[in-house]
Amino acid sequence: MNIWNVIRTFFNAEIEKMKVDEYYFPMFVTRDSLEKEKDHTQGFAPEVAWVTRAAACMTHGDDKGLVFPPKVAPVQVVVIHVPIKGAADYQELCDACEAVESTLLGAGIRAEADIRDNYSCGWKYADQELTGVPLRIETGPRDLANDQVRIVTRDNGAKMDVKRGDLIEQVKDLLEKIQSNLYDVAKRKVEECTQKVETWDEFVEALSQKKLILAPWCDKVEVEKDVKRRTRGDETGGGGGGAKTLCTPLEQPELGEETLCFASGKPPKKWSYWGRSY
Repeated sequence: MNIWNVIRTFFNAEIEKMKVDEYYFPMFVTRDSLEKEKDHTQGFAPEVAWVTRAAACMTHGDDKGLVFPPKVAPVQVVVIHVPIKGAADYQELCDACEAVESTLLGAGIRAEADIRDNYSCGWKYADQELTGVPLRIETGPRDLANDQVRIVTRDNGAKMDVKRGDLIEQVKDLLEKIQSNLYDVAKRKVEECTQKVETWDEFVEALSQKKLILAPWCDKVEVEKDVKRRTRGDETGGGGGGAKTLCTPLEQPELGEETLCFASGKPPKKWSYWGRSY
């Protein structure tokens, strides 16, 4: 196994240097097949296969486009040259961008130089923001003269000038900070919209506020169907479809001796997350 890991690491690095893009090929599975999987696989939610990718985009995206966490970003850094119209150092700027790209690739950072001459810098900046590349590096005549580059972060738009000699260290540090910041922001959002309940009345109130609800449940299919029926439409003041189970947390809160299923009043088997389909 260790030999295989060494081989895989070597080829991954070489393939990235060749700028071979990774593509995800969708596997089309019918809804009936997913429903059958639910019947014999405990805890399987057929909806997960349909919404996982969209949820990732919605969690970190903003009005400008995608915001990819660095660890899963196809391209972590885009390098863009910023030429001055009519200047004689255009090719020098292109060469500098490709040199920065090569340096980053050599350090194991997924980088790409954008030296297309048929698009303006502003267009390229917008494209980088739309596609969610975590970092943008700009190189202009002044940067060349000062042996530096300008780095712009995608998550908060912060800008900084960095010496070429400190580039690798600074880029790696920024990527780690962006990863941590995106996680903290997403975690805070989830915590703010999550509510723990134990009774039906508390459940209905939280549902009307469009909360993600953690509730004790007896784990009976007929009870879930009844909850969906009772919460469908405007009956609970929230509109939309009926509430249903979303997933079961691995870290389970303690079930007290007096705790009952919020919907049936029977002894609960676990805590589960619930939500409404809109």
